[in-house]
Amino acid sequence: MSKTARDKIYELRALHDDGILSLEEFDRRKNAILDAHLSPTNPLRIASTSSLSRHYGTELGLGSGQEVGPPDKRYRLERQLGQGGMGQVWLATDLATHAELGHSEKIALKILPPELTQSTLHAKLLVEEATQARKLAHENIVRVYEWAQDPATTSYFIIMEYLEGTDLDQHLSERGTFSLDQVRQFLHPVAHALRYAWDKHQLVHRDLKPSNLMLTQQGEVKLLDFGIAARVRSAQSASGTSTPSNRGGTVPANAGTAGYRAPEAGGRQRQPNPRLDVYALAVMIYQMLEGELPFGEVRNTQQIPSAPKLLDSQQWEILQRGFAYRPEARPVSAIALMDALFPPVLEVSAPPMPSKVSEEVRLQQQRQLAVQEQRKQAQAQRVAEEKRKLEQQAKEQQKQQALARTQALREQVQRLRQEEQKRLTSEAEAQRLEAERRKREQLLAQQKRQAEAEARLRESQAQVIPQAVGTVFRDPFTAQFQPGQGPLMVMLPTGHFLMGSPESERKTALRAGAQASWLKHETPQHRVYITETIAMGKHPLTVGEWRQFVQATAWRDESEFNWANPGFPQDEHHPVVWISWDDVQLYCSWLSEATGHVYRMATEAEWEFACRAGSTSAFSFGDHVHVGMANYDANFTYNGGEKGEARYGTTRSGSFAPNDWGLYDMHGNVWEWVQDVVHNHYQGAPDDGSAWMTGGNQGHRILRGGSWLYGPRYLRSASRNGYGACGRNDIVGSRVVRVIKSTETITMLEEKAQEL
Repeated sequence: MSKTARDKIYELRALHDDGILSLEEFDRRKNAILDAHLSPTNPLRIASTSSLSRHYGTELGLGSGQEVGPPDKRYRLERQLGQGGMGQVWLATDLATHAELGHSEKIALKILPPELTQSTLHAKLLVEEATQARKLAHENIVRVYEWAQDPATTSYFIIMEYLEGTDLDQHLSERGTFSLDQVRQFLHPVAHALRYAWDKHQLVHRDLKPSNLMLTQQGEVKLLDFGIAARVRSAQSASGTSTPSNRGGTVPANAGTAGYRAPEAGGRQRQPNPRLDVYALAVMIYQMLEGELPFGEVRNTQQIPSAPKLLDSQQWEILQRGFAYRPEARPVSAIALMDALFPPVLEVSAPPMPSKVSEEVRLQQQRQLAVQEQRKQAQAQRVAEEKRKLEQQAKEQQKQQALARTQALREQVQRLRQEEQKRLTSEAEAQRLEAERRKREQLLAQQKRQAEAEARLRESQAQVIPQAVGTVFRDPFTAQFQPGQGPLMVMLPTGHFLMGSPESERKTALRAGAQASWLKHETPQHRVYITETIAMGKHPLTVGEWRQFVQATAWRDESEFNWANPGFPQDEHHPVVWISWDDVQLYCSWLSEATGHVYRMATEAEWEFACRAGSTSAFSFGDHVHVGMANYDANFTYNGGEKGEARYGTTRSGSFAPNDWGLYDMHGNVWEWVQDVVHNHYQGAPDDGSAWMTGGNQGHRILRGGSWLYGPRYLRSASRNGYGACGRNDIVGSRVVRVIKSTETITMLEEKAQEL
């Protein structure tokens, strides 16, 4: 493992020790860092030609409840709000002292994709945009509070004001078009926000579009992503495009979004111009009135859209100036366009009445008006009375019809309920009988499988002379492969055992820091019959045994860290690491051909059977472990044990006492590959000791035994782990199994043992 990857793991462990990172999150991030480090396309494994090259963190999958950010500014992700080219937006909880930032506990996190910040320049420019956006304090602009970087993944994210509402894009898809008054009410606050950003801070949005305008549940219009979206597209552009700056410098060649981007945005400008936003605002006005873009996504100079139906000729002329091809032909600002298109309505008062009107004429007019008013009132009363009578008759008729329909519906519902009850009763009885039948069949099948397994076990035990169990031997190579010999093997018995962990052991592991979800992988505990006669490697495959295979074949691993250069001292008797599941398969095939006997990986059931060596405790030597029994990270304890020193590397084979069947390092030192595909539990697992190769995660294989980097709870006989079958790591090795033929006798095995 490289120093950078190891430092990241130690950094994650420090976060866990400080109580900031849960153990489950620590394990997930650590495994992701290891997977990314071992990937052939990982930037950590590719030499950079630039003196400014840097190592990038692993982009982890994000989920609810996950915590991101530096230790002093932590944020917990609650639920995802959206995802696009600028990354993911999450609702998050500020776990730090939110009074320092001056905003509420709930915030929005925009997590930028790693491809946008791999370049140091792009990352710097994005941070600069976010810093500039923090200055904007306007009621119609979404507040940007802070930017931060996660120390374990180096991902950048921007902390913003959290809003509830829908954007203009969704309103357009739901409504199609808007009235002139609705357009004015929606976009007038936007124009004021744009004028504020330019007048106060000389900032231009540069990516005005419907998805960046939000109508909150309180009825407020908010402008999103002020300058940041344009910066993201600049970061995505090819090397050699112009360097953007919101306060001067060259505008990026691809600022804005297709369909809303002004024609001059494709060239170079020394100073951002508010007319860029004027063009986009005019396009949105047309889209809200007509339900479509005036020029589509690509505009040519000859294109002339049709006039919106709701605009008169003068308004249409003003709107055309708004999205004029040449910027100097447009209004100077967004507010100028809105005021020209929707001029303020002036209230006109009625002219005063003449002051010199004769009293007689005035009284005559009053009397006429009074008579007319009385007549109108009488007529209105007659009409209202007739209308009331008609409405009363209609209501009575509707009431009678409703009562009749209600009664009919009640009778129909009652019949349906009776029929449904009969059907449910019949189905329930049928289901009960079917369940009893299946239960009987399952019980009979289980009894049959158990009887067959016991018969196979008796047959296998009868074929092997008891004195052969525990015999240590080594197969010589055939004449074609001489000189040479295979690894030391120990003859194992056949028998049956309970595979998995009991509830009492899982409770102890929980107290030692294990996660309940992890311990579910060890359930349900079930009986397994080991009927095939095998011998297992006395110790994990050693560096010397692997070197013999490498020298005899064309197998090569030319990466910086490999089996011959693991990153810590080793000799020929240390367990070999940096070998994948696929590599061990190749070794078994070569060893079988070299010795003339069948060698393979152990199945997961065979491995746990051999590890327990007849024990039922957490470890083969009991329920406690200390640093003198195995090689593990002794900074952690189990079941009340004491802490010790971590060795930070493998130990020589035979450094610790073997189990009762003579097998070394079954607990700790290195994780060991077994044959089985990764499954998250034992439901449906075979009970005959064979490998479980169907279903599950076919790209991953089971690891057993724990390692020098892991704490003691992972060393338990029932503990399980998984890893990509093609992955290599400095904590993973293996050991092999040799199938014993029925024709081999105790004498033949003893002769091989005497040759050692």
